[in-house]
Amino acid sequence: MKYPSLLLISCLIILFSFHNVNAQNSYELNTGWKCARIDSVKDSGTKISVGGFSTTNWMQATVPGTVLTTLLNNKKVPDPFYGMNNELIPDIYKTGRDYYTYWFVKDFKEKATGAEQVYLNLRGVNYSCDIYLNGKKLNKTIQEGMFLRYSYNITADLDKNGNNRLAILVYPPDFPGNPNGGQGGDGTVAKGVGLQYTAGWDWIQPIRDRNTGIWDKVTIQKTGKIRIVDTHVITLVPGVRLPEGAQQPVTIKVTAQLSNPTNTAVSGILKYEMDGKTVSKSVVLSPNSNQIINLNDLSLSNPKLWWPNGYGPQNLYNLHIQFVLNGSVSDQQNLKVGVRQLQSEWNAHTMSRQISVNGQKIFIKGGNWIISDAMLRLSDMRYDAEVRFHRDMNLNLIRVWGGAMIERPEFYDACDKYGLLVFQDLWGSGDCNGRWQDPQKLEDQWTRRKYPDNHNLFLESVKDQVKMVRNHASLAIWCGGNEITPPEDILTALKDTIMPQLDNTRWFVDYSNSDAMSYNTLLGNGDGPYGIQPLSMFWEHRTYPFNSEVGSIGVSDIEALKRFIPADHLNAPQYDESTHKTKTDEVWNYHKYIGYDTSINKYGEAKSAEDFAFKAQLVNYDQYRGLMEGFSSHMWDWYTGTIIWKTQNPWTAMRGQMYDYYLDPNACLYGLHNGSEPLHIMYNPVNGVVMGVNNTFKQRASMMLVVKAYSMAGQETLLTQVFADIGPTLAKKYLSIKEEVDKLAAKEGLFLDLELLDADKKPISQNIYWIPDSKNNYSGLQKMEQSKLTTTAKYLQPGKVEVTLTNDKQNVPAFFNRVSITNAETKSRLMPVFYSDNYITVLPGEQKKIIIDCDQFKGKKVIVSVNGWNTALRYINIEN
Repeated sequence: MKYPSLLLISCLIILFSFHNVNAQNSYELNTGWKCARIDSVKDSGTKISVGGFSTTNWMQATVPGTVLTTLLNNKKVPDPFYGMNNELIPDIYKTGRDYYTYWFVKDFKEKATGAEQVYLNLRGVNYSCDIYLNGKKLNKTIQEGMFLRYSYNITADLDKNGNNRLAILVYPPDFPGNPNGGQGGDGTVAKGVGLQYTAGWDWIQPIRDRNTGIWDKVTIQKTGKIRIVDTHVITLVPGVRLPEGAQQPVTIKVTAQLSNPTNTAVSGILKYEMDGKTVSKSVVLSPNSNQIINLNDLSLSNPKLWWPNGYGPQNLYNLHIQFVLNGSVSDQQNLKVGVRQLQSEWNAHTMSRQISVNGQKIFIKGGNWIISDAMLRLSDMRYDAEVRFHRDMNLNLIRVWGGAMIERPEFYDACDKYGLLVFQDLWGSGDCNGRWQDPQKLEDQWTRRKYPDNHNLFLESVKDQVKMVRNHASLAIWCGGNEITPPEDILTALKDTIMPQLDNTRWFVDYSNSDAMSYNTLLGNGDGPYGIQPLSMFWEHRTYPFNSEVGSIGVSDIEALKRFIPADHLNAPQYDESTHKTKTDEVWNYHKYIGYDTSINKYGEAKSAEDFAFKAQLVNYDQYRGLMEGFSSHMWDWYTGTIIWKTQNPWTAMRGQMYDYYLDPNACLYGLHNGSEPLHIMYNPVNGVVMGVNNTFKQRASMMLVVKAYSMAGQETLLTQVFADIGPTLAKKYLSIKEEVDKLAAKEGLFLDLELLDADKKPISQNIYWIPDSKNNYSGLQKMEQSKLTTTAKYLQPGKVEVTLTNDKQNVPAFFNRVSITNAETKSRLMPVFYSDNYITVLPGEQKKIIIDCDQFKGKKVIVSVNGWNTALRYINIEN
């Protein structure tokens, strides 16, 4: 059966979240490791892996982690993310591979009794390795491939007394590449199946060890005779559904791959429990075999469905599967199941694909994701915080870019939890893999087009990683590569064999800006633009109908910049309007600053780095609110979706981020939070039309639309007040106020306040714009009086704070106020902290509340800070 990559995918969709797969006894080897560089050790692995071999003088190693992380933690290298420290670290291209080739050793206690089986599981080693246990080499041939999981049955190799030593010799990528400043350096890093950004990109400097190391989890797993290797759960949700009300039944389909490593046949029962119901099957497993067992279908009555963010709840069921042998559990897995079905169809009007979930079309509002940490310091906490930020931006999709990796199950756990669909690229990018002619690349286009060198390794890695993440509700799209397909033989195998057999449930697009996804009638590459844009661009100029990459800026405020820029380099970029050039400090350039052009000067020329960074927040907010509003205004007409390039950085870069590497949000995040809200009122700055966007499945009627203007001094003018309605998943024009706004704004600009009120006169959506004067400058803002904003804070419960901002009727608007949770003693901002909204404008006579989740700082001495455009910095104690 062929995989329907371009046809309606109305079939079964896997919808479960593979959450912490645990056997009866599984634990991680994540402490107590030691390491040494290969040239400092003369002995073989058979000797090193015996307990009597001394490692007293070896370094403490970080596992999971990379060699560079271990060196950093042992203070052997400076922090490569600070200043230009990265230039002080030897690069593998110059040192040779042996410099970053290391032995890793771990002593652990374990033994098997009776019929117990014990497994060593490696979830990721970069790039290849040899493995020794208790004096014996486990791998017959070298273990190769950054994205292949390996599992070894070590039952017979364990020490009888339970004292074991594991020794792993880790080799760097065979082709680390020359970091010559090109995208992926000279491109040869793509000859392997690994990370391409490590040789440098236009948003990152090279990672000096190319992420060599035991970078992902190492676990010891104990089972009975039979092991559950892989479980596959599919849910069928027929028809068109709504999040509310009673639901028709759905079908749950479960298969499991079982392994019998013993020399005898084994009989037992495979069963699973879900929602109080049990499905079981008697199984006979042949000796030394792996078998896939299909269990009977389960009909689930009145199910609680899983929905993308903004459209409904993210319900997850617990599924517990076991293999029972003679009344005892031999192995078991616990999974989270999200019940949903996904379809993908061609929209002939927009000439692009559109995505539906549970029969309802979803307008895609997405962000591009690289990787959580460029040095692979991955954690559940960081994944959860980053994905939660995407939820808070009111986005519904994350695209995982192809120059990095298939993300870890813990990332997908967070996406399942917060309702972010995932567009998952496979490994490869047009920059390295030959789409364009490029003089910075070592080899010609035709040669690069065949990368990677080992096609079989690529395909085996795909098979393995598909099995690893295919059970997540959030996974929605597989993509062959970033801006290019893999080589033809790989692409054919993916479309005709691998996906049909392993995951024939999702849309497979051949590459990220393919005509099969977004038909390109505009010339160019099919994505972008990337630089800062006039807001009119988003509203009036049509781009690609499902744009996989658009956006760029993201400089943070001064407190964030001080974390990685030395004080003597905190120099504001200076834009010369006569030459159209920007003078920028070398450290800013090293961290990939991208120009704000004339945008800062509209608020007044920056007097300092602090002044520049604050004004950058105004631009950030306006740019990304305008981007999402412009695209949303044309949903189902010009567009079926857009994906911002990009929403996060895995190091201390100065572009394309809604929050920085340290998990500190900037105004980009809250501009998106506003512009992407599910039910939204907005203003077209080109033609003055007030519009509504409804990204929900509910009809909204009898809303009051109120439009007011405020002068810089706070004088209010009511422009209109009218009842309005809007249908589900719709953008709607209401009226034009261009003439009135242009007249009122001509001299010094104005504040434009749009509100939708419900039947109880309570706000459903509010959107406040700052409109420039007739010369397109913000002259009035530059002359505003200081506000008399009153701020109070109280605990709603431990770890949850409510901040109230009050502006009396007679006062001027309190413009663009940032609220932060700070350390009570140092006054430094704490991260990660989650704000219901931020960069708040409080109009005369208004009161606004911000809810802050600072749970991880519960019990600590914290206070609230607030400062704004015309609000002086102040600190507020939090009342109990």
